[in-house]
Amino acid sequence: MTADPGLARLRLASVAVASMAMAAGLVALGRATLAPDEPVTVVLFAGVLAMISNLAVNEKTLSRQRVTTLLMALPALASTVAGTLLSPYRIVADAVFVVVMVLAVYVRRYGPRGFALGMGAFMPFFFTQFLQAKPPQIPALCLAVVIGLGCTLLLRSFVFAERQERTLRRLVDAFRARAHEMVLRVDEVLAAAQEGGGDARDGAEHEQVGGVVASGAVLERLYRARRRLNETALLVEDQLERSAADRVWPGLGNDLLALRVVDTELGLERLGVAVRRMVRASDEQRPSPLALNALRAGLHHLARATDRRVGHRVILSELGDARGAVAGLVADTRAGHERVQRAAFAVRRVADSVEYAQRDLPARRGEEMTGGIVLPGVPRSTPSTSPVAVAARPQPDGIGEGRGTDPAPDPSSPGRDDGGGSGLLLTTRQAVQVGVGTTIAIVAGELLAPSRWYWAVIAAFVVFANTHSRGDLLSRGWGRLVGTVGGVAAGMGLAALTAGHPVVSLVLLFACVFLALYLVRISPGMLAFWITAVLALVYGLIGQFSVQTLVLRIEETVVGVLASVLAAFLVLPKGTREAFGEAIDAFVDAADTVLETAVATVLGRRTGTTTPLEAARDMDTALAILRARTRPLLVDTPRRRGRSSHRRALRVSVVVDHYARSLARLAADLGAHPDPGWAATLEPALAAVRANLDGLRDVVVRGKRRSDGEQVLVHSAEDLLDRAEARAARGEDPQRRNDALVVTRLLRRIDQAVVSLAVDLGAARDAEADDQSPSSRASAGLVNTRSGS
Repeated sequence: MTADPGLARLRLASVAVASMAMAAGLVALGRATLAPDEPVTVVLFAGVLAMISNLAVNEKTLSRQRVTTLLMALPALASTVAGTLLSPYRIVADAVFVVVMVLAVYVRRYGPRGFALGMGAFMPFFFTQFLQAKPPQIPALCLAVVIGLGCTLLLRSFVFAERQERTLRRLVDAFRARAHEMVLRVDEVLAAAQEGGGDARDGAEHEQVGGVVASGAVLERLYRARRRLNETALLVEDQLERSAADRVWPGLGNDLLALRVVDTELGLERLGVAVRRMVRASDEQRPSPLALNALRAGLHHLARATDRRVGHRVILSELGDARGAVAGLVADTRAGHERVQRAAFAVRRVADSVEYAQRDLPARRGEEMTGGIVLPGVPRSTPSTSPVAVAARPQPDGIGEGRGTDPAPDPSSPGRDDGGGSGLLLTTRQAVQVGVGTTIAIVAGELLAPSRWYWAVIAAFVVFANTHSRGDLLSRGWGRLVGTVGGVAAGMGLAALTAGHPVVSLVLLFACVFLALYLVRISPGMLAFWITAVLALVYGLIGQFSVQTLVLRIEETVVGVLASVLAAFLVLPKGTREAFGEAIDAFVDAADTVLETAVATVLGRRTGTTTPLEAARDMDTALAILRARTRPLLVDTPRRRGRSSHRRALRVSVVVDHYARSLARLAADLGAHPDPGWAATLEPALAAVRANLDGLRDVVVRGKRRSDGEQVLVHSAEDLLDRAEARAARGEDPQRRNDALVVTRLLRRIDQAVVSLAVDLGAARDAEADDQSPSSRASAGLVNTRSGS
């Protein structure tokens, strides 16, 4: 489960292989009994369509999956008939094939259903050309289409229909396991600090800061655990769009579950950062052995509480013990103990987050809920009418509700504007590029090997999937080429081992198909690897295996990739840096909206319908797009100018996202009792932070302001934030005062990161700000941005 949270990839691969086997078996049986003279290729046709329909249909609800699968029969049958009738006329068939591929890409603008229908038109036409189908085969091929899609519909939508609520429970359980792993990795860091020498057995390099030695391997395990925790949290968020949480935990809404997951995730992330910074501190801030013992005791209780095998009452008891273990460190306000206190605060915050999550959704089904432990300064959950769950209001130390769920957003999203000078949608741009690229691939493939030209065409077609720029396409094309080369080597080995053993070959063939589908969402190159191995086994079974054939597949793949790259660079080109600039633009706009709506909510002045939590979700989606657009720019190739600035811009964007989400989450709670009197000092500070964020956008994307064409000028908001903080510190209610101070600290962290990177990339600093801002140009200010509340 930890390798595949929710078992989504396992289910996809298993059902697809089962559909493929069932379709191939039914068609083979019908052929043997009714039409023994029919070519065996019709069996392959049915199996491939069953596999492709499983991959192509990605609707969020079961009813839409059923409808889309049924609708796929229309373009599939039309393409089958047209492709078969045109197969004897090579030039006409090639021209129509290009039109089919252009339309298949163009209809992706209509979302998942458009993507599925496009693939339903492309694959049958492709295979009629690949199999050199003849008009008398049309009835058998059409029957194979119906059987292939019917098997997918039967198995995926009825027999093995995905139970979304079961998947949601699995994902939440996986999130608990990731949280448990994260706590253990943090404890490893403290253990290494206690020992003073790290884990010398692994031979890893050690890093020493301020006299404390930590193993590089220990820190890498911590980073890996944090990444896994984030990935699983995103999967939970994605699943909540398909599931109803109250069907698993009565009385628990999707919004509250999303809130609990994200709140716990951020608490654990903060814990990891605080402990790492503590063990790297200078001599004056170095934790004492007693402090390390107390922190580790708290972590041991947290680890026990996040263990899925522990019951509800034991979890609550362990969480109380975790808070008690660090209570003395939390109350220690002496100078020089700030980092230890922050780490202790982080332990307490994780305990609070886990407790409220535990009250809402127990680790075990049917457990009797209790009132929990009263947390000082935090309101108790309100009673629920459900005997299983209680609904707690948002707490003041969390983050924005939800995160973007698609790390590489599908370009098929309806109405998605591609931007750029031409104003074309991405699907329109790619449709034109696919038309040119596949035309080149057909001509070049025919010249290279008339009998194997289709490999070049399919390589040129598929590399355009989920690409947003030329850099994306290069990365995808390279991955497909490497996967094909590796698959040829693996295929030759498998074919040699299974020669003369057809049963073993069939078993390995389905195993390779399973691995291809199981790993396709991790890397498209893995799909190419295993499908190439499948081809080697197929050729071995039909007695046509040869090394020359597999080498020709590599050559045709190279031709197809080069054709697609040539089309992308010459026809309506969209540069990687242009795409990066658009993503930065969109992210800054989204972050600006979060800051504006959050502060307006705190002041009781929000008039729009968008809440800070909804704006935070949009910002996280924009960050996910930015990550995808930045990835091609971070490839470590020689003399890639600007790679460092792109990397730092992404890192600062992550920092802005982190603190803006925290602000949105806090505003959701403070908005219940707004403070309009704070506007006199808070609004000017916010305006300065937003202006600097806009300046960073300009210097990253254009190097100058759009409005006046002059050099970007940034003015640190430190002074204005000091005034807002002084006003917040005079609050009478301790809880409210603490929350208001957190608001100013979050804005301060955002401003420090933004101003430092903007200046480092060439912006001019306001002369007055030089005497006020403590931030420096070194390292884009990232050293200071992770500290604080």
